[in-house]
Amino acid sequence: MKISTKGRYALRMLVDLAEHKNDGYIALKDIAKRQDISKKYLEQIVSVLNKPEILKTNRGYQGGYQLAKSPENYTVGEILRITEGGLAPVSCLEHNKNECEKSSYCETLFVWEGLYKTITEYLDSITLQDIIDRKINSDGFDYVI
Repeated sequence: MKISTKGRYALRMLVDLAEHKNDGYIALKDIAKRQDISKKYLEQIVSVLNKPEILKTNRGYQGGYQLAKSPENYTVGEILRITEGGLAPVSCLEHNKNECEKSSYCETLFVWEGLYKTITEYLDSITLQDIIDRKINSDGFDYVI
């Protein structure tokens, strides 16, 4: 499984919004500049993420985007499911009910189910706030007065 540029950039965009959550609505051009991502590409990503439970939007002079929820309420798994269409490592696990005609006797199905479970649990355990906290803790700032 390989996460696409769209998924990676969507995550970076939402982390950026989380880092600037107290700055009001953020223009895409500002995110594009800070993240070194084309504004055109961010516009494509926004069209996928533009759901009431993900983003709040405001048009006009002070327009832009904000997170609809607190950063601790977004998981990496949730974001990647939206942008990637799913996290299943094989097609037979993409739906709740495995419709593969070979699933009842597939000798390797347990491998893919285990991988899927591991991927899902890991990505669902990391929030945008976790990413921000890790960055803050690893910046190496150690001020002594």
